Amino acid sequence: MPITLPENLPAYSVLSEEGVMVMSDRRAARQDIRPLRIGLLNLMPKKIQTENQFARLIGATPLQIDFQLIRMSEHQTKNTAAAHMAEFYRPFQEVKGERFDGLIITGAPIEHLPFEEVTYWEELREVMDWTQTNVHSTFGVCWGGMAMAWHFHGLPKHMLPHKAFGCFRHQNLAPAAPYLRGFSDDCVIPVSRWTEVRQGEIDGIPELSTLLGSEEVGPCLVEDRAHRALYIFNHFEYDSRTLKEEYDRDVANGSEINVPVNYYPNDDPALTPQNRWRSHAHLLYGNWINEIYQTTPYEMERIGH
Repeated sequence: MPITLPENLPAYSVLSEEGVMVMSDRRAARQDIRPLRIGLLNLMPKKIQTENQFARLIGATPLQIDFQLIRMSEHQTKNTAAAHMAEFYRPFQEVKGERFDGLIITGAPIEHLPFEEVTYWEELREVMDWTQTNVHSTFGVCWGGMAMAWHFHGLPKHMLPHKAFGCFRHQNLAPAAPYLRGFSDDCVIPVSRWTEVRQGEIDGIPELSTLLGSEEVGPCLVEDRAHRALYIFNHFEYDSRTLKEEYDRDVANGSEINVPVNYYPNDDPALTPQNRWRSHAHLLYGNWINEIYQTTPYEMERIGH
């Protein structure tokens, strides 16, 4: 079954050309089934790139997905056309009376700031509390996951002396977890962050359990059973060239940056990087969608109860 997208959203044509099943919202309205309603609270500056990345993973599942794009109400993006935002995004204050089967909260390039100094922190706190009454399952990604873990559990983030940047091998720490169904014993995941959460502090919070972790870059995927949430601190959603684009940008800006670890063949930036995480990315997000499908109420008004 396809993901439902507006026909004029850039992701519609991108995913169609890749062979992902997509359906216009007009056609979906004529089908006599209830699609899963998945929201994307997009905090990244490059909105369209992020839409494509998550729609690609969500759209690969065998269920019809109603994909909704959400933004913070007052925060104005400088990197995406205002016309695109006005046509495809709704502010949180407009959707907070609605219910969703799932919500993804993306990362944001504001790791250096304390959470409380982020300009939209108070509204984001409202969003996170709202997930407990209006969302069946929430997926916090990178900074978004750290923000949720801080808000709900006081789990701190710590600045790293150097950016964790590259493709790192992670161990499957919970093979029986439904979210890791079909996973290998280990897998490669892209990492791009200046902060970390620490396993010893996670261990002190009974509601949290680490499902994927790395000896080099620490915990990656954490389940929060008390709040029906997953937190992932790395980037399964990245395209093959995303780390390259970040590296090239920093080099062009004269920023201090290392060649992303274990990404280019022979660690040579002149060579084309290979994607070694795509299959596990589809597994993880497909398993998340399947868990939502198996457990969410059919009647939308019962979500959150």
